Amino acid sequence: MTVGYGTKQVGDVGVFYREAGPRDAPVLLLLHGFPTASHMFRDLIPLLADRYRVIAPDLPGFGNTTSPGRDAFDYSFDRLAGVIEGFVEAMGLTRYALYIFDYGAPTGLRLAMRHPERVTAIVSQNGNAYLEGLSREWEPWQAYWRDPSPGNREACRAALTDEAIHVQYAHGAPAGRLSPDGMVLDMHYMHRPGAREIQLDLILSYRTNVALYPQFQAYFREHRPPLLAVWGKNDPFFIPPGAEAYRRDLPEAEIHFLDTGHFALETHAAEIAHLVGDFLGRHLERDERGFSTTD
Repeated sequence: MTVGYGTKQVGDVGVFYREAGPRDAPVLLLLHGFPTASHMFRDLIPLLADRYRVIAPDLPGFGNTTSPGRDAFDYSFDRLAGVIEGFVEAMGLTRYALYIFDYGAPTGLRLAMRHPERVTAIVSQNGNAYLEGLSREWEPWQAYWRDPSPGNREACRAALTDEAIHVQYAHGAPAGRLSPDGMVLDMHYMHRPGAREIQLDLILSYRTNVALYPQFQAYFREHRPPLLAVWGKNDPFFIPPGAEAYRRDLPEAEIHFLDTGHFALETHAAEIAHLVGDFLGRHLERDERGFSTTD
């Protein structure tokens, strides 16, 4: 299995991506979260690429995607989703399953609402769409949403430190299974010029995601995409009730909890690959036989 790397130009954004698997296989689009990039899927991609065409882009403001500065580009979730929509079209993808994590959830769910006919299935790995999934750790961000004052913006800067990134990775992860590689790379990304201000803009924009939760949930009820929620149960930010809430709108949703933290792939890539492979194998094979995923 060979992983390829490339860039697609979407307007003034050069979207970096990694890809593996047969070009005629069902597509799985992997959308990363904060503060990482597509490298978070480095262990998962080889485990799924024998059966699926696996594609993982870096969002604008993250990883190796190149995008303009804040004076020329609106770092909002609507804009991120628009760029990824353009990326999907530049790649010629007309049908795909979504793997959504953290920031990738509101980005991917915007795509799903805009083009429900394209989405074959959804895997949510600590990707939230319900108020129940937000822990008390969100209070500094929520204060900024309620009052976007300079003081509240400055208070959110604590989430961008090396120490905070370490907590995101290490909290709840089993001892001895967490490689430092992804964590240290994310710290490096955050130290690049302008990175923290971009992230503070996105922290403020996150309030638009919460406002869209009712629309995301209406999309689930109307289109009934097959959904697998696989969750690090010790995540201090997106807590287990957020996974369980999917069954309120999708009673057949499959929910699995793993004894790890927010970045579950860092410690449980093999277990997640098994769950995802089994789930997609059942649902995408049915879809390819010509049945609607909403039957």
